[in-house]
Amino acid sequence: MLVISFQMRRLLFFFLGVLKFIRKAGLKLRGKSEADIHDERIVSGKAWEEFCDNLKLAGASLAYPGTPRDAFQQAEGLRYLSRLTRGGLEAFLEFGDPAFPVLRRTAHETIKLGADNPDNHYFNAQISGKYEYRIYGKRNSIDYIGFFTQNGNYGSTGGLAPCGVLENGQLIVETDGSFEVILSKEKRGKNWLKIEDSTSMVMVRQTFLDRSREVPAEVAIENLDGRKAPDPITPAMVDEGLKTASMFVAGASLLFSKWANGFRKHTNQLPLFDPELSNAAGGDASIIYYHSHWRLAADEALVIEVRPPDCDSWNFQLNNYWMESLDYRYFTITVNKASAIYETDGTVRVIVARDNPGKPNWMNTCGHNEGTMLWRWYRLRPGEKEVQPKCTVLKINDL
Repeated sequence: MLVISFQMRRLLFFFLGVLKFIRKAGLKLRGKSEADIHDERIVSGKAWEEFCDNLKLAGASLAYPGTPRDAFQQAEGLRYLSRLTRGGLEAFLEFGDPAFPVLRRTAHETIKLGADNPDNHYFNAQISGKYEYRIYGKRNSIDYIGFFTQNGNYGSTGGLAPCGVLENGQLIVETDGSFEVILSKEKRGKNWLKIEDSTSMVMVRQTFLDRSREVPAEVAIENLDGRKAPDPITPAMVDEGLKTASMFVAGASLLFSKWANGFRKHTNQLPLFDPELSNAAGGDASIIYYHSHWRLAADEALVIEVRPPDCDSWNFQLNNYWMESLDYRYFTITVNKASAIYETDGTVRVIVARDNPGKPNWMNTCGHNEGTMLWRWYRLRPGEKEVQPKCTVLKINDL
């Protein structure tokens, strides 16, 4: 069902593109420009009205089939929509000028979506295929860093299609720890990241193995056309920024509500997730994902057992139903290759439960009786194959 819904969404945005073309042709016949229409929408208040209407529409994701209807989880859902609104406004309006991009953390401790990774330190910037860019900074000691360009966005195309990739071992770092990455259509420089006409975003994804010891990279971005300050704001920038931000809230929340509902088909199991779907949603193509839904009674525990294959790293995390990672600032809701306690044969045994059972690798459900969860294998070594974790529900007293 998830594949069908994704294809339908792509078809919808294709037709929206056709309608946009027809609209432009109509404007030309009437002697009006796109700028004229943006001016009218701002002055009339239409831009703000549509922004509010789209936000209201986003509330439908909290009533999507399968969503929990109790007050606690609905309250989390409303907070989730407010977080997406904050993130959308910052990304597409406040920092939405691709001529003068800013690398900033778009998913973090208080803005979460799509099973955001507690081990990741994300930076995003809005860019455009019309320009060329330079990312520069210091590598520091974080375990992994990768640079990714993406085409489209949740608000206009319903997803994020992969474009360019420059990963950890490929990055050439100077002796002082500095680096420079060129973003362009044609290959340039020591470190090159591909962009295309439809490129809309660059993501710098950093992954901790041991957050307490590692220092994330320092990164910044600049447009190579030489500008030192952004141009004055225009009605078109505000109109498009509000529209895209509100469509992002509606599009992302609906997409992940659909995913969560689909995961309920295999509650308390961790099947392999379709790589095509994860890539289209902005996932890392070098990571193997196992998404699912969990539900436990107060006296039950979910026991996950697996012997990890040889890989760069792995991790497991607990989320609420809306696919927000639980609060890893204060609770142990994630475990990875470095933090796990292993059995003598190399097997790892993770226990998900409301209360601490006094066993290693306990994941705290933080008062939830259900939610979503995710296991990742990062970059398998040559010859290694993915392994599906084994899941068993037991009574706490039987552990």
